[in-house]
Amino acid sequence: MRSPILSEEPAPAHPKPKAGVGMLLAVLGVVYGDIGTSPLYAFKTSLVLFDLAKTTTTEIMGVLSLIFWSLVIIVTVKYVMLVMRADNRGEGGILALMALAQRVSVGRGIKSAIAFVGIVGTCLFFGDGTITPAISVLSALEGLEVSAPELQPYVLPLAVIVIACLFTMQYHGTGRVGRVFGPIMLMWFTSIGLLGLVEILGHPYVLLAVSPAYAVNLVIHYKGMAFFVLGAVVLCVTGAEALYADMGHFGAWRIRVAWTFFVLPCLVLNYFGQGALMIDDPAAIANPFFLLGPDWSHLPMVVLATLATVIASQAGISGSFSLARQCMQLGFLPRLTVRHTSTMEEGQIYVPQVNVALAVGSILLILSFKTSDALASAYGIAVTGTFMCTALLATVVFRRQFRWPRTAAIGVFGTLFLIDTVFFSANTVKIVEGGWVPLVLGVSLTAMMMSWKEGREILLSRWKQSSMPLAPFLARLPQSRIIRVPGLAVFMTSNPDYVPTSLLHNLKHNKVLHESVLFVTVQTEDVPEVPADRRAEVSELAPGIHRVILRYGFMESPNIPRELEDLTDRIGVRASQASYFLGREVLVPGLAPKLPWWRRMLFLFMARNAVPATEFFRIPSDRVVELGVRITI
Repeated sequence: MRSPILSEEPAPAHPKPKAGVGMLLAVLGVVYGDIGTSPLYAFKTSLVLFDLAKTTTTEIMGVLSLIFWSLVIIVTVKYVMLVMRADNRGEGGILALMALAQRVSVGRGIKSAIAFVGIVGTCLFFGDGTITPAISVLSALEGLEVSAPELQPYVLPLAVIVIACLFTMQYHGTGRVGRVFGPIMLMWFTSIGLLGLVEILGHPYVLLAVSPAYAVNLVIHYKGMAFFVLGAVVLCVTGAEALYADMGHFGAWRIRVAWTFFVLPCLVLNYFGQGALMIDDPAAIANPFFLLGPDWSHLPMVVLATLATVIASQAGISGSFSLARQCMQLGFLPRLTVRHTSTMEEGQIYVPQVNVALAVGSILLILSFKTSDALASAYGIAVTGTFMCTALLATVVFRRQFRWPRTAAIGVFGTLFLIDTVFFSANTVKIVEGGWVPLVLGVSLTAMMMSWKEGREILLSRWKQSSMPLAPFLARLPQSRIIRVPGLAVFMTSNPDYVPTSLLHNLKHNKVLHESVLFVTVQTEDVPEVPADRRAEVSELAPGIHRVILRYGFMESPNIPRELEDLTDRIGVRASQASYFLGREVLVPGLAPKLPWWRRMLFLFMARNAVPATEFFRIPSDRVVELGVRITI
């Protein structure tokens, strides 16, 4: 009989893929860029907390043991073995996990709490996406100080230039660049693994650090200092969330194979190699990563490290674009511009507003903190905060969907949540030094998203109060004297059971109705993608009047004209010459607002800057008629 923890697993959304060499290279290039560049700064940042003039073997072995077991427990056990089983129709990521947790939960209060946890984790991910390019590029270019100390004054300007070029290229998409990501990351992991292995061969004693006894001894011996060290050690697992977030692109099997048999061994070899170097030469603390290799390798490694960090940054930027679109579809953000950079891949998108925000944030961080060591203090809170949110959501999913016993779900994920909380707490001591950055970003974005969600719900409630139900309108239509004119009119409406406000205004001012009328409603479901056979639901309400409900997943972008054109046979008229009637909402503050004044002003600001519905739904602007609708909030 199987253990209840391992039973009741739903059938996978996709068949298990074969781990082909080409796809494994792609996994290296996209998924492991962030965690793969952590050796640039994680080990050094952990050790500099001790007395550099008297760094002892106990400190080095203890830090190595903490790093090793962090990689094993957080990445291998938590994400690779457990969380990656909780796919939402094949897709991963914290929003997909949130949607899955909401689907298997009951009660409005519980679902609201789950949504809040998911949004907090998402906002912290955005903060992480701002910091990652800055710290990664800075740490790579700081290698110039090892090979050519006279170039030190140019590190900061070069970092700004690299970041500016990186974000400027986003407009063109990453499809072509992505083809070379895999080979570069293969070269990166191979190089750092071999450099570490060479040093370990000279000091094999360092391998004893795989024993957790060294980590325990460090904690017991240094007590409070060990708590601070944990805040730096967590930097070795930055990017672990990417394993889960990119699961839909490559499949869990490929990600697991790449991590277990290649990425993890290379990372461990490099970290332990840096430890062996420090035991032999404590002065190497200046930059143990680049000093691992011979002198002639320093400059080539700087170039390779810079390429690797750009790739790591690219993965975070692309992930931020994807998350922003998911937030829009789930109703947590206003409409933003979404441009598709590939005619073949739906997932390759560019969101200009998000790109500008990330670019400005990253450059400001570089100019403010100036070094990767200083910026490391701002990094850990965002990462560990996201880890905690994932653990909470996973507890719900594994308890409800996988039917784990309550004791098993709470015991396993409660323990992982406790570990994440310890790491998070260790980073809170760095709030003054820079940890406030992701906290401010996270709190601000969470306030924006929750205000937008609640504001839209208030608007929908007030719209229903002043709108006319569709059934009585259709019942009175045959007896009315409304003139029917040739053509097709498409009325967009958020609720299919009510008459669109734009139609009522059109009747009020123009006193005509087209011979063919479509009431179109776009609905977003809690799945990544909606199958083609469930995309459109068409029903005839009256002669010449049809209701069309278009369903999209939270990882898809609507295209109304294309969908209506595909429905020509079902609605009996071509949609290419249709006129689209939209209601333009004019929002004004009400006398008895339901939102606090600051949230109301925040909502109004986002509403005024939202992308027009015509652009978001890809409706030709020359075929749109907009009618103003005044709504108080």
